[in-house]
Amino acid sequence: MQSVYDAKPVEEKVEEAPKEEVKKEAKEEVVTPEVKVVAKEVVEAPKAKAKAKKEAKEEVKEVVEAEEEAPVIEEVNPEEFLANFDWHKFEEGIEAVDEENIKAFEAALEGTLGLVNEREVIEGTVVRKTDREAIIDINSKSEGVISLNEFRYNPGLKVGDTVEVLVDKREDSTGQLVLSHKKARVIKAWERVNNAHETGEVVNGFVKCRTRGGMIVDVFGIEAFLPGSQIDVKPIRDYDQYVEKTMEFKVVKINHEFKNVVVSHKALIEADIEIQKKEIISKLEKGQVLEGVVKNITSYGVFVDLGGVDGLVHITDLSWSRINHPSEVVELDQTLNVVILDFDDEKTRIQLGLKQLNAHPWEALDENIKVGDTIKGKVVVLADYGAFIEVAQGVEGLIHVSEMSWSTHLRSAQDFVKVGDEVEAQILTLDREDRKMSLGIKQLHPDPWSNIAEKYPVGSTHTGTVRNYTNFGVFVELEEGIDGLVYISDLSWTKKIKHPSDFTSVGDKLEVQVLELDIEGRKLNLGHKQTTENPWDAHETKFTINSIHEGTVKEKSDKGLIVSFEDGVEAFVPSRFTAKEDGTKLAKGDTDKFKVIEFNKEFRRVVASHTSIFKAQEEKNMKVAQKKAESADKTTLGDLGGDLAALKKKMEGK
Repeated sequence: MQSVYDAKPVEEKVEEAPKEEVKKEAKEEVVTPEVKVVAKEVVEAPKAKAKAKKEAKEEVKEVVEAEEEAPVIEEVNPEEFLANFDWHKFEEGIEAVDEENIKAFEAALEGTLGLVNEREVIEGTVVRKTDREAIIDINSKSEGVISLNEFRYNPGLKVGDTVEVLVDKREDSTGQLVLSHKKARVIKAWERVNNAHETGEVVNGFVKCRTRGGMIVDVFGIEAFLPGSQIDVKPIRDYDQYVEKTMEFKVVKINHEFKNVVVSHKALIEADIEIQKKEIISKLEKGQVLEGVVKNITSYGVFVDLGGVDGLVHITDLSWSRINHPSEVVELDQTLNVVILDFDDEKTRIQLGLKQLNAHPWEALDENIKVGDTIKGKVVVLADYGAFIEVAQGVEGLIHVSEMSWSTHLRSAQDFVKVGDEVEAQILTLDREDRKMSLGIKQLHPDPWSNIAEKYPVGSTHTGTVRNYTNFGVFVELEEGIDGLVYISDLSWTKKIKHPSDFTSVGDKLEVQVLELDIEGRKLNLGHKQTTENPWDAHETKFTINSIHEGTVKEKSDKGLIVSFEDGVEAFVPSRFTAKEDGTKLAKGDTDKFKVIEFNKEFRRVVASHTSIFKAQEEKNMKVAQKKAESADKTTLGDLGGDLAALKKKMEGK
């Protein structure tokens, strides 16, 4: 072909019109590598190329034949030949195409059937499926292959479905068309998500995995967050059951700044439930029995789903028997019948009952049971004031703490029984209408006060146990059910006790004597000091008025001194009687002599004086001196009178 194009003399001899057409057609058919690449993008390019080659061969053949018929040798100027020589064509083996011609060629291809652009999102049709791939036809020269992993969100993909694809490459190294459905979805995803949020459209999403607080869902190729609370209307305990499942969702929130999307499956369920709820609420009536499913269990009751409407069964309405927790009666997801007890005006808060479906146990209680009968039961509840005993299924009676023992000493019920104990008790009261029963344990034992006068007569001495004490005395238990009080004044003959705890302790054994007995009032007056002889009988004869005794100052105060004498007797010395003979006053710890100036056996009171001892001696000495003085005065006057009389006689004799 080059020899034809370069042989100018020959071209002149060939007919002018055919030679120009051959040159033109030959040049148009000579295709550079760049043009070949573009031509390959056209579906029918191979056919056109073959046809063009065939026509070119025929034209070249005609030119060659014409050249053979008229061989002419043309002289070539070497300098002119080198100046016009096309080195590019010589090196590449092809003739370069003008850039303008290439652009014109590409412009001619625009709009040609089967031509696609890279990075363009178009629609394709699934023409075939394998176990791993889907073959997509985009109406181009070849078909694309996409992995089924990109269609995990759509397990129902089938042949004939139309899908969006991105032309990643029109031709790879093997000449294969490269498509991507995942990339196409990502490009269109944000627009679709926003549109679904605005219109409320229901979208399909593929649950990829579980995350903290919820699930990650693939929606249009975007990873959206599904909170755990938005999966279903009822609490979900196993999130893993939803992983790798395709579900319907509603886009409920979009954060445009961080490109976050929140979806909800619960919103779709609630929309359906709301319709059912209105229908159910409109038909609600008190006493109506409905079937429901246990939705949630709390410490105070059970929430039951009535088919879109929730109701509460309080723990007290679960069973006629006393229970500690609702889980003892029902369990989650259990289907049961409940009765409507009450609801508010808007019917949004519904109170349900379970035990009301069965007859009350009191109605089944044996009619022959009466007051005074002895029955057995189980302790189900303990309180400080008593214990509740279940005598039959759902029938309870109260044993007050005062009916547990004949003892008047107040104690709690825990001191006698504990939960779970089987006890025997006597029926004290029975009210079938109000469904109340009171029981007693102590009635099964004889009343210790029935023969109290025989067992504990006045004046008898016994040994008891100190159970408690107050500011005014000590409670001593002689036996179970019989307590007596020892007043603080009856604890000791000699000691002055400020509080009973200074004399005895709880649990100590104490010997007492019965002083008074009140059978009707169930009161017993006891004394401890009466069990020993009264030392004040002997003190009365020893500590007489004006008797002098030696003592030691035990305590000192502004009012006076407390002096301790022998035999444990203590006396009070007023301040005015504490001065010594030298004018000083007695101090704590001093030992000296004291005179008894007052003695009271009934009140065990002794008053003494130290000053009176030397004051009395002074008075005695003064009286003696006074007597001597009086005696001296009388002798002197008498003697004086005698002398005067003798003198008178003498003078008269003269």
